[in-house]
Amino acid sequence: MDFGGAGAEISISKLIAPRIEAEFAFLLGQDIDQSDLSRTSLAYSIESVAAAAEIVDSAIAGWDIDIVDTIADNASCGGYVLGPWQPYTRDLDLPSRAMRLLRDGVLISEGNGAATLGDPQNALAWLANVSIHVGAPLRAGEVVLAGALGPMTPLVAGEHVVEIDGFDALWMRATP
Repeated sequence: MDFGGAGAEISISKLIAPRIEAEFAFLLGQDIDQSDLSRTSLAYSIESVAAAAEIVDSAIAGWDIDIVDTIADNASCGGYVLGPWQPYTRDLDLPSRAMRLLRDGVLISEGNGAATLGDPQNALAWLANVSIHVGAPLRAGEVVLAGALGPMTPLVAGEHVVEIDGFDALWMRATP
């Protein structure tokens, strides 16, 4: 579920056991319909990139979850919030970008772009290859969340801010 952009309000009472993690999001400007593209070739398909917050949710009690449970639980997907898009350029150096996730001004998670398979574009390449293999290639206009930049943490009431070096801060409010 797309909860909206920066400033979104998320009612946690409508979720089961929500957690939050900070990520990069890619907006595709071109279809990715060729497998095993080089990093350079893949970059031509990326139009924009933004800071994002994934709201992860699970129906599995206590998050005692393995890969089979995750698949059965719709990949524990609850939704996402996107920050402002900025044009993608190959010199962004996403792996080196530091991330901080704050709740009511207190640091609750931190990491960097390298936490996502060494580079968020590696995650995009993996997804593109799998999508092609199953006959559903990624298409222009789609938004792809690349994966966590740091540890997932419980989503509780309060103001949450995702800060990623070089990107506009993304803030949202979780309400009871």
